[in-house]
Amino acid sequence: MIGFLGRRGKQSAAEKAAIEPLIEGFSIEVMPRTAAKVDDFKALLPPGTRVYIAHIEGTPIEDMVATARRLSEDGFPVMPHFPARIIKDRATLEDWIARYQGEAGVDQALLLAGGGGAPAGDYHSSMQLMETGLFDKAGFRRLHVAGHPEGNRDIDPDGSTGNVDAALRWKQDFAERTDAEMAIVTQFAFEAEPVLAWIERLRGIGVDLPVHVGIAGPAKLQTLIKFAIACGVGSSLKVLQRRAMDVSKLVLPYEPTDVLADFAAAAKRDGGSAVAQIHFFPLGGIGACANWADRHSVAAPASAAV
Repeated sequence: MIGFLGRRGKQSAAEKAAIEPLIEGFSIEVMPRTAAKVDDFKALLPPGTRVYIAHIEGTPIEDMVATARRLSEDGFPVMPHFPARIIKDRATLEDWIARYQGEAGVDQALLLAGGGGAPAGDYHSSMQLMETGLFDKAGFRRLHVAGHPEGNRDIDPDGSTGNVDAALRWKQDFAERTDAEMAIVTQFAFEAEPVLAWIERLRGIGVDLPVHVGIAGPAKLQTLIKFAIACGVGSSLKVLQRRAMDVSKLVLPYEPTDVLADFAAAAKRDGGSAVAQIHFFPLGGIGACANWADRHSVAAPASAAV
């Protein structure tokens, strides 16, 4: 289900009440160039909001660290991306960790491969980054890894889930020998049931890491399609394309109300939520996403612990 205004009409009080606890403690993602457009994060985000900083290839590490320092000084827990394929070697990785830690007080990271391009150096997977031992040596408190409910053609070109499943089982084993708390954060999705089925399948193969589900923030349909194509979001892209064929929907903004209501309904049905936390991708802008979350929250999210 995809939440364009008008699909369900006015949100019911029951739906709002169900969504409120689900988004409590949400996290959000920024980039240095988008963060630079925000005058005051403290006026925008609740205290304790974890802020991920996406590291796009070509972004200087100086810009990443400066953004991390700004957010950290504002009191937000900061989780920068470490994309393996753009890290040249161990010395570079060690330097990045030291800069983040020394200049911005960072003690958590999202470790990911970083796309399907040729590696810039010695690393091509998040597992290799973990195996260096550098994050444990630096005392990183939290390490997150990427999850792909719709599969990942870069990792499994044949369309299967064999490689991604094996990688997550490896990370589950790693979680048992690292001092850092670990969790999976997923790519954004527009439907609840495929994500919930994926989480259930993970539990069946012995992966019980907490799952932080990626949700696209409010945005125009055209914007969502652009990002879905760029990020390889398969079945969700098909949903968007079907909606795009309805001219009446092209001018209506997307809001994540319905998909979150579906997650909440599943939690009520199953007697508990499979979702540890919601992670927002502010595809339509940080301000729009933060304001939407504020309108649907009970209170400011506390610093997340899962």
